[in-house]
Amino acid sequence: MKFGFQSAILDGLSFEEVIDFAAEQKFDCVEIMCWPKGKAERKYAGVTHLDVADFTEEDADRVQAYCAVKGVKISALGYYPNPLTPDRDEAAVYIAHIKKVIDASVLLGLHLVTTFVGNDWTKSVDENWPRFKEVWGDILGYAEERKVRIGIENCAMFFTDDEWPAGKNLAYSPAIWRRMFEEFSTPYFGLNYDPSHFVWMQMDYMKPLGEFMPRFFHAHAKDVKLDRARLDDVGTMATPLSYHDPRIPGRGDIDWGKYVAGLKAAGYDGAFCIEVEDSDYEGSLEDRKRALIESAAHLRQFL
Repeated sequence: MKFGFQSAILDGLSFEEVIDFAAEQKFDCVEIMCWPKGKAERKYAGVTHLDVADFTEEDADRVQAYCAVKGVKISALGYYPNPLTPDRDEAAVYIAHIKKVIDASVLLGLHLVTTFVGNDWTKSVDENWPRFKEVWGDILGYAEERKVRIGIENCAMFFTDDEWPAGKNLAYSPAIWRRMFEEFSTPYFGLNYDPSHFVWMQMDYMKPLGEFMPRFFHAHAKDVKLDRARLDDVGTMATPLSYHDPRIPGRGDIDWGKYVAGLKAAGYDGAFCIEVEDSDYEGSLEDRKRALIESAAHLRQFL
């Protein structure tokens, strides 16, 4: 496995500064955030460490040269919008930018993009399906022509009242993944798997390591702490942040020794990237860096 982190937590640093930090801390790789420049629509979004809007071969050469000097690879280009939002004009902007991220991935020789499927949170899975087929048939066709793999993160994106009742990312469960991969059998469609989301959804985060391992294109390392007393009080119909807290690895409910051993046993050899969303480490840039350093210290004993 190639050990790294997602760059969103280092918002405010330049691309070069992110790579410098990765090299100093002996990380192998970084998942680089590629949001369009502008105001973030939510926490941990809107981070632009590579601006792909007008990305050129010269830009790619510069990026590759800098990474080579520092001995750090880019694991994937990440952009996590909602391309199935009911606002068609808004969705068109997201879809167009996903394609720009795909194009930049080709220029960089990465051929891997991490994102969300999206969802119209006011509709059921079946009601979303025709639009999913339309939008993702187009995106996956574009990606496959360029031999770019798309890794979908399994977060339901259901955190606040305005995301009720279904969240803003359709690809949150094995049952839905199975249906998605039957719909689009292309080998360029897979997962960016994050076990932490299964914890708050009361699911076994080890089970996907069997059936879905061939679809594991990328993996996140994030932890969560479920508060049983709060869950017993509000129930699973409450917004999930009412009963759980995102944490760095080692501060939550995931057994990282068991999980990493499971990844190894299943033959996973892709990127394993820390994702930080722990509110106890948000006070300053130094706190956010410390979150990555402490996460790495916990995980390296298993890697």
